[in-house]
Amino acid sequence: MPQLDTSTWFITILSSMITLFILFQLKISSQTFSPAPSPKIMTTEKTNNPWELKWTKIYLPLSLPQQ
Repeated sequence: MPQLDTSTWFITILSSMITLFILFQLKISSQTFSPAPSPKIMTTEKTNNPWELKWTKIYLPLSLPQQ
């Protein structure tokens, strides 16, 4: 049975790893990433409701005069 020649395996594996590394670097460098999100300043506006302009008295059922 003939012996398996393994003398070229090192060069083959090394060149494959270098090629894959270069391909991954090119793939990653071509990606565009969005900038980091910045906090949005929220301002609340006061709305004028018509019932806030009038003075109203709320009667509880137990505070009504006895009939």
